[in-house]
Amino acid sequence: MITSMLVANRGEIACRIFRTCHDLGIRTVAVRSDADANALHARVADASVRLAGETPADTYLRGDLIIEAALAAGADAVHPGYGFLSENAGFARAVEAAGLVWVGPPPSAIEAMASKTRAKQLMGIRPLTEVTEADLPVLVKAAAGGGGRGMRVVRRLADLDAELAAARAEAASAFGDGEVFTEPYVENGRHVEVQILADSHGTVRALGTRDCSLQRRHQKVIEEAPAPGLSGALEDELCALAVRAARAVDYAGAGTVEFLVADGRAHFLEMNTRLQVEHPVTEAVFGVDLVAEQIRIAEGRPLAAEPPRARGHAVEARLYAEDPSRDWAPQTGTLHRLRVPGQVRLDTGYTDGDEIGVHYDPMLAKVVAHAPTRAEAVRVLAAALERAVLHGPVTNRDLLVRSLRHPEFTTARMDTGFYGRHLPGLIQPSPDPHAPLAAALADAHGLSRFGGWRNVPAQPQAKRYLMAGEEHEVRYRHTRQGLEADGVRVVHADSGLVVLEADGVERKYEVTRYGEQVCVNATALTALPRFPDPAAQHAPGSLLAPMPGTVVRVADGLAAGVPVKAGEPLLWLEAMKMQHRITAPVTGTLTDLRVVPGQQVEPGSLLAVVTETS
Repeated sequence: MITSMLVANRGEIACRIFRTCHDLGIRTVAVRSDADANALHARVADASVRLAGETPADTYLRGDLIIEAALAAGADAVHPGYGFLSENAGFARAVEAAGLVWVGPPPSAIEAMASKTRAKQLMGIRPLTEVTEADLPVLVKAAAGGGGRGMRVVRRLADLDAELAAARAEAASAFGDGEVFTEPYVENGRHVEVQILADSHGTVRALGTRDCSLQRRHQKVIEEAPAPGLSGALEDELCALAVRAARAVDYAGAGTVEFLVADGRAHFLEMNTRLQVEHPVTEAVFGVDLVAEQIRIAEGRPLAAEPPRARGHAVEARLYAEDPSRDWAPQTGTLHRLRVPGQVRLDTGYTDGDEIGVHYDPMLAKVVAHAPTRAEAVRVLAAALERAVLHGPVTNRDLLVRSLRHPEFTTARMDTGFYGRHLPGLIQPSPDPHAPLAAALADAHGLSRFGGWRNVPAQPQAKRYLMAGEEHEVRYRHTRQGLEADGVRVVHADSGLVVLEADGVERKYEVTRYGEQVCVNATALTALPRFPDPAAQHAPGSLLAPMPGTVVRVADGLAAGVPVKAGEPLLWLEAMKMQHRITAPVTGTLTDLRVVPGQQVEPGSLLAVVTETS
């Protein structure tokens, strides 16, 4: 029996595994980097061990240090979570060689399936070895990991070498293995997967299907179980293929077999020999705890004699600190408040006041709704996200709500091209037009010497706010009858609550301030100074860092005086395990280059200047 378990991971998955361990009476041990010194997963564990350093390469990818930590803390088992070393057969073998229980599949199964190239060969599929024009488009993929890292769609043969290089660098950073391969890219199919659960006594079960078609940068955003709209024959085929894949490698534990479904046919993608991010939807539908099942299997126990039955429908949304309107740029800063109301499950690795840093994935939480029908589950999840209190960096919350309510999703007609077709309409800002006024009234009340309003006439007051990327100026005035604002009646105003009436409808606005950021219900604003700071202005053609990160590459031969073309990649930034290209905004001449590879930059830092050709 396992008595103490170290989780070789961080964030929400470590917290989620600890929750099951505590339920089962198992003592928990966390590992944490210096960047995670105050992280939630380190706080909720019974014990934690420091891994010196901040980057994944120095910490969560150091299997030797993790095993040393497990032994030092007296753990007798290691759970890898997902990502990092979860599909590293060498790490699994080293854990077992140290006398620890590996809570995962046999290393031989990981070796056979965790490399996507070997997995395809095992299933009778040959990856592309030489790519020609006739093969395009193709997909470059990391052989040793998932989550969209090390993945690129290539539509022009001239771009292949650069994309291979970028994919290798990203895969090495995320998984410690830079092997990549290419395969045909199937446009606009559905991403459907099967959850596998197998014990060491010969039982292999398929726990239904999941649909994960809504993806950005090849990383899943919204997942659900069961996959809607599949014929009974196709669902049976998918489950049979998944069981066949597991039996082919003598699999034991939880795993997922992924397919692309197009034109009613199933195309094998890969087998993930680990727990998936989206496992909660399967847990909700089947009423099982997959982590508990993993632990029982690792202890040598058989699966229950009767398989669990599916009930209802579950949908999960991944809440990210990122800006979809700025090419999904990850966001950093303080998460001041996170509250999600309603009957939903919230898996997170953050609490109020935690810092969102640059070194790891920007996912804040997973929100899961379960209901008797798909339509009810979608409605519950959309409403919970819409009402969520999220104070801090920009998130993808609005995108999630609009995606869940989009007719193509509600009628289950979505595919992997969903965001390619609909993103512009989904990211159009639609903030509450009265939010700036509510912020101004709350600010004015808080600044009043008397803690209230003066009952004397006054000159109109003006305040400026940045909201959804646009500047808004609001005006109000004090009168003997109270406050006046154009077209709006002020029913109540204090420093935390403003009630406005417009067109006969009263609405409440809860206002919270964090420095220059003002949160009005679900809308975030930035208070602007009365007069702009001239020093903050930049020359036309300036390239500013869209996020904090590290400059990992400068285009070959790039220097002041070199001509560049609009859209040409000039710099590559790495942030939160993803590489981001900085391109020339116009055709012209590079007149200033401020950075070199390895340099850390903050948001808004000047990287380079391109002067447009007149």
